[in-house]
Amino acid sequence: MNRHFDAHFQKDIVTILPGDLYVSNEDIFISTVLGSCISIALFDMENRIGGLNHFMLPKTSRILATNQEESGKYGEFAVELLINEMIANGAQRKNLQAKIFGGGNVLSDNNHSKNLTGINNINFAFDFLKNENINIVANDTGGMYARKIYFNPPTAKVYLKYIQKSSVSMDTMEIINKREKDYINRLLHEKRKTGGIKYY
Repeated sequence: MNRHFDAHFQKDIVTILPGDLYVSNEDIFISTVLGSCISIALFDMENRIGGLNHFMLPKTSRILATNQEESGKYGEFAVELLINEMIANGAQRKNLQAKIFGGGNVLSDNNHSKNLTGINNINFAFDFLKNENINIVANDTGGMYARKIYFNPPTAKVYLKYIQKSSVSMDTMEIINKREKDYINRLLHEKRKTGGIKYY
């Protein structure tokens, strides 16, 4: 992850990558780009603290004895890590609410084929949060597009922009697709209309 000041937003932006999470009570944006991956924005409005994660697959078939970043690529660890980090930074578990983003079918070779990675990630996120009794107050999941999101921790506001294949260069979409395919292949081996900004 990296942090930089953005002149347009007049805020610091912390950009997270697959396996990352970030928790803060600062007036910043936590940002990430999602294809078939999922990000859960978790927040405690009473204490004005929020966090965002980015995971690639629901579960792993192997027992992980590795670092947090590697564990964070799997939903079964990523959500628990986020909850624990929220509580460690002053959130109260009873106040936690969530917003879910991502799970697009962007890894397919064409619009007629389905890749189940996004669907599996979506189902996992909803089921996990339901089992943890964490209320989901908003979501933008599925579809054919990648997404870029900006999450403001103290307000829990999320700004989302769809990334349509025709609205960005083929090089950009190829980078997104290749990054996700490479990560997912490595992990497995180790075992709307676009253009506008939406607000959640």
